[in-house]
Amino acid sequence: MYAIVDIETTGGFSADNRIIEIAVVIHDGSGIVDEYQTLVNPNRMLPGFITGLTGISSEMLEGAPAFSEIAEELFALLEGKVFVAHNVNFDYNFVKAAFALEGMAYHPALLCTVRLSRRIFPGYRSYSLGTLCDQRGIQIRGRHRAMGDAYATALLFGQLLAADTVGVIPTSLKGKKKETTLPPHISPEKYARLPEETGVYFFHDQQGRIIYVGKALNIKSRFKGHFSGKAKIDLKTEIHDVSYELTGSEFLALLVETMEIKKHWPKYNRAMKVKSTRWGLFTYLDQGGFIRLGIGKSGGMQESVCSFNTHAEAWHFLLAEVKNHKLCPKLCGIQKAVAACYDRQQGGCRGACEGAESPELYNERVNAMLEAIRFDEKVILIKEKGRAEEEEAAILFEKGLLSAFGYIDKCFAPSRPEELIELLKPVKPVPETSYFLRAYLERGQNKNIYYLSS
Repeated sequence: MYAIVDIETTGGFSADNRIIEIAVVIHDGSGIVDEYQTLVNPNRMLPGFITGLTGISSEMLEGAPAFSEIAEELFALLEGKVFVAHNVNFDYNFVKAAFALEGMAYHPALLCTVRLSRRIFPGYRSYSLGTLCDQRGIQIRGRHRAMGDAYATALLFGQLLAADTVGVIPTSLKGKKKETTLPPHISPEKYARLPEETGVYFFHDQQGRIIYVGKALNIKSRFKGHFSGKAKIDLKTEIHDVSYELTGSEFLALLVETMEIKKHWPKYNRAMKVKSTRWGLFTYLDQGGFIRLGIGKSGGMQESVCSFNTHAEAWHFLLAEVKNHKLCPKLCGIQKAVAACYDRQQGGCRGACEGAESPELYNERVNAMLEAIRFDEKVILIKEKGRAEEEEAAILFEKGLLSAFGYIDKCFAPSRPEELIELLKPVKPVPETSYFLRAYLERGQNKNIYYLSS
C-alpha cells in the first residue's frame, strides 16, 4: 500500500516552520482507495507570501485542529504504507518532525515521484509537478493546495506503476533500506542505553575531547541517523564515546547546543564556525519627517534596531511588520513606486507616501512597532517543557541574550521573580541566542513568556 502525501507549510525548512495543510491519498497499487485532508493550525503567524501562493489565510486556520489533535489518526493512516511524494524529502521531513514533536517516531519507506519520473518517463524538459501533469494529461484541481497536488501526484504515481516494466519502483524501495552500522568504538550496549528523549548529545574522541555537538528530539534516533547509509568515515572512526544532556524543551536544546559549540569549537561542527554576514533593520528620519525603515548589513557605524542571520530572514520579518502595522511599503524600502505605493489602493497603506497621512500619525505606528521588537532592553523569562512531568524549564534572557536557565518544580510558586531567578544556572552570553529568541517570540506563544522588567 502507498500513501501519497502533499503538505502546505509556513515556510521552506522543517526545523523552523510548521504544516498548515496535509492531504493523503491511499493507493493500493491498482488504484486510489482512500483520501484524507485537513487544514492544520500552526499556532503562529502565517507569512503573507504563503497566503498569496496557497490561498490559505490565518483566518482559515483559526478553527483548524493543531497537529497534536490529528497526530494519532494520521499516524494510523500512514503506518505500514510506503510514503510517496513529489520531492519526497520536503514533505517527509515536515511530517517526521511534526510526529516527533508528539513523541512519535515515524520512519517509513520512501518513494519520490520526481526521481521515478526521470527514470520511467525520460526526456521531459522539466519534472515539476505542473509540467509533468500537463505532459501526462493529468489535470490538477487546486494547484498549491494539499489535496489538489496530492491527488494529481497519485494519478501520476498510477501511471508510473503501469509504465514500470523493468522494476524501477521495487528496486528503488529496496535501495531505501539503509543499514545502520555503529561506530567501531561504540558498543551495542552503549547505543541501547541512549535515551529516546529531547536534548543535546556529544561525540568524544579517544582522549575524551568533544568533536561534535548536536541536538535532537530523540537522541537515540538521531545518533542512529548519523550512521545510516553514507556516514562520514572520519567522524565514524574517531568516535570513542557519546554523552548527552537532556533538556525536555526543543527550544532549550537549540540554545544549549549553540553554547556548547561556541565553548568547545568541535572539529565537526563547521557550519557555526564560518563567519557569516549579519543583517539588520535600520531607521532614519527623512526630510518630510517620516521615520524610514530599511534592511542592510550590520557592522557599520549605525546601530541596527535588531539583527538577523540572513537577508531573507530580515526581509520576511520587515514584510510581516509592515503588514501588521499598516506601514507604507515605499517608506520601508520594499517598493520603489514613483508616486503612491501599490498598497495604497488596496488599503494596506494609509497614504503617508502621497501626503494623505501626517508624519506624526505615521510615526506613532512605526514607534509602536519598534517598541514591540526591542526586546534587548527587557528581562524575559520563558517557561518550557521540562525533562519530567513534574518539572518545567525556566529560560532567562537579558539584553536579548540567554543569561541563565534551569529546571523548577511545577508546584513552586515564588512570591517574587527574583526567587526563581536565583535557582537558575548563569551562562556566558552567546550572540546567536538573540536570533533564536526573536524567532521564538514571533511564534506568539505568549502564555510561556514573562517580561520581568524593561
